[in-house]
Formats: sequence, structure tokens, C-alpha cells
Amino acid sequence: MIGPLLLALVLAVPSALVAPDVARPGDAVLVAVEDADALPSGSLAGRPLRFWPAGERRWLAVAPLPIEAVPGPAAVEVSADGLPLAPPLELSPPGFATTTLSVPPRFLEPPPSARRRMALDQEALKKAWDQPFGPPRLSGPLTVPLDVEPSSRYGDQRVYNGKTEGVHYGLDLPGATGEPVGAAGAGEVVLARDCYMSGNTVILWHGAGVFTAYFHLSRMEVKAGDRVGRGQRIGRVGSTGRSTGPHLHWGVKVDGLWVDPRSATRLDLAAGDLSALPSPHAPRLPSGPGAAAPPR
Repeated sequence: MIGPLLLALVLAVPSALVAPDVARPGDAVLVAVEDADALPSGSLAGRPLRFWPAGERRWLAVAPLPIEAVPGPAAVEVSADGLPLAPPLELSPPGFATTTLSVPPRFLEPPPSARRRMALDQEALKKAWDQPFGPPRLSGPLTVPLDVEPSSRYGDQRVYNGKTEGVHYGLDLPGATGEPVGAAGAGEVVLARDCYMSGNTVILWHGAGVFTAYFHLSRMEVKAGDRVGRGQRIGRVGSTGRSTGPHLHWGVKVDGLWVDPRSATRLDLAAGDLSALPSPHAPRLPSGPGAAAPPR
């Protein structure tokens, strides 16, 4: 018979899990380690995990799944107190759509006068992303800034003026010009800038390598260094930069990669679990030759 002390020692062996354990390429997921005395280490889909303390002998990491990841079992490796762990994670097919857009040629082949401005934009963005790692500043899950059906989703293949240009790395949320835009969660403004491509742009830093981005605003109502709370107004819907109509492009970046924003809204980084929100993978909008072009 196992005595109480021996049983307690057995039950205290470190364990790890990924939540959710079924995701799609481009999703954000939580990795939790329980009953570990020292800071764990590990990787997910070949990318290093960065953990923060989340209670007694509990550690959390939020990780982005590369959009190029292949459906099937994903490689998750964790080491906790010298014990190798391999929590399961299955990737389902992403089912990304294709959308067609028409934009002014200057946004596809910027003139020399714009290239200098774009280079300065990139320098400002690089500085904004360069923040120290630490526990999240959030008190709950991120929320979608506008309560509307997206006109375009993360992962959509974009065809501009008949030419394939790349992937859409956020949600396009339609709205009227001047409609208020609230912060998706508590954080610090690390960029408030008029950029050539994304127009009036606000970026919030939420800790734990998590950022939210708000593009094409008609007006910015915060400045770099401001601390904001969840739902606090940071700007207004617009159509600045490369845009075909008034809308908010909302993006979420995790540990250097853009992720599907809807996947991030179901992660409660403060509590270290999945929120009770509905699945972020609602049915996709029609796409292809007969589909209406969403604003960008």
C-alpha cells in the first residue's frame, strides 16, 4: 500500500498540457506546466517557449502556431525539473479562403517618395515590438474591438488588382467612419503613428509577448506611453492607408508571429485557461470570383 507521503510525492511529478489540444495553423495556444519547482523550457512547432510564473509551482506560456504548419500531430517538447514531457496537440486543416481586392497602384508599387516613409515606419514598428518579456498585464481574455461580423478573416489569400500578393494577418471589422474603437485588453501604447500602408496605427503591448494592432483609424486618441484599460477608447474607425473602405483591421501578434485574433480571444492568460467564449472558428464568408470584395 502506498503511504500518504509517498502518494503526495508521486502526485507532485510535473505535468504539462496544451490548451486547446486541437488547433489550426496560425492559432495561439496556452502551454501550462504544473508541479514544477524551476522555470520550465521547451518548444512548440520548432519555436522556443517562454514561460512565466502563474502561481505556486505553476508556469504558463502562450505560443503562436506558424501559419505554414502542417495539419496533424504538432511537436511539443517541454522539460520541467529535468523531466521530459510531450503534451499532445493536433492541428486541423485551416480552410483559409481567397478574396479579391482593387486598390490604387501606388500601394502595390510605392513611388520612391513613399519608400523612405515606409522604411521609417518599419523602424518605428521594430522599436514598438522590442519590449521586455514578463507576465501578462491582462486581467481576462482579449475582446474583439467591434462587435460585428468580420468582412475578411485571418489567413485569407489576398489577390490585389488581379495579382496574388500574400496572406491577410488579421480581422477586418467593418464600421462607420468615426465609430469608436476600444482597446481589446489592458496594456500600454507602444506606437501611435500615421503609417503609409496601415494608415493611422495604434499598437498595444499586453505583456507575455502579446500585442494588438489597430489599423486604418480615422483618428488616434492615445499616444505612445499611455496606459489603457480594456474597452478604453483608443481611436475611431477610418479608411487611412491601403484601404478600400471604412473598417478596422485588428491584428494580434504573439511572440513575433501574427496569429488568428479569434483564437487569442479564447485564451485567459491571467487565469491560465480557456475562456467560456464561443469557438473563434465561425463559418467562413463566401470567397472566390463571385464573392464581394471586403474592405482592406
